[in-house]
This record gives sequence, structure tokens and C-alpha cells, in this order.
Amino acid sequence: MNDDIEDMGPVDYLVVEFPGNRLTGEAFPLLIDLVDKGLVRILDLRFVQKDADGTVTALEIEGLDQDDADSVSLSVFDGVTSDLLGQDDLDEAGHALQPGNAAAILVYENRWAAPFARALRRAGAQMVASGRIPVQAILASLDAEEAGEGA
Repeated sequence: MNDDIEDMGPVDYLVVEFPGNRLTGEAFPLLIDLVDKGLVRILDLRFVQKDADGTVTALEIEGLDQDDADSVSLSVFDGVTSDLLGQDDLDEAGHALQPGNAAAILVYENRWAAPFARALRRAGAQMVASGRIPVQAILASLDAEEAGEGA
């Protein structure tokens, strides 16, 4: 992370659960495309699994099984770390999993928003709240609205 912190865009994280430890790799080419287009910068990408007994284990990329032989090799992500994620973070992500499942933990910079964020910081503004609205909540709201119009 040699970029000046003042030049960075907002940083987000995702924890994506893979039922049955099944990594198809289907989404990884899309993630690479986002990086190649300069829209995001991956700061950390780590994997964990939760055993049937509840034990959470960090996984190394080279040890991951992929179901789809045609998918991008995960080795392209090997060594992608800024050490932002510590063992406590991995444990916390793992505890959110169902036993027998794995997860990818992705920390990324929204590079597309960096110029906007820089301008706000120069103006003395600061982020005081942030959040994400789950797609399911939006769909439920739209369905409820649509059902109300038909009544």
C-alpha cells in the first residue's frame, strides 16, 4: 500500500460464503476485470473454512479445490495481501459461516470513487456513516410496492 492514504478511494470488505466448500471460480474473472479496468484495487483476499465441529481454519490459495476446470486459476491472487486482515478478522468471518462451508474475505479499494473522495477530503469533509442495502431488501420493497399498486 504505497499510495498515499489521502489519494485512496473508500475501502470496503465482503465475506462470501461457499456452501460445501465449493469454489467454482466463476466470479474470479469478473473480479480480475474490475481490477484491470482500474475500478477496484484488491488490498486483501483470504479464505477460511469452518469444519463440522465449528473450528475455523485459514486456507492457503494453492490448497483450494476448484470445481470448474475452466475457471481462472486462483493462483493469480496468491500473495494479494496488505496485512489489513488479522487472525481475529478471519475468526470473526469464519464464525459467520455455517459448518462445512468456506468463505472468501475480500478487502478492496473503490478506485472509481477516489477522485470524489479526494475532493471531499480537500473540502474538509469526512465520512460519518456508511452502509449497504442488501439486494434482497430492495427486491422485497419493490415487490411490496408493486403489490400495493395492484390492490
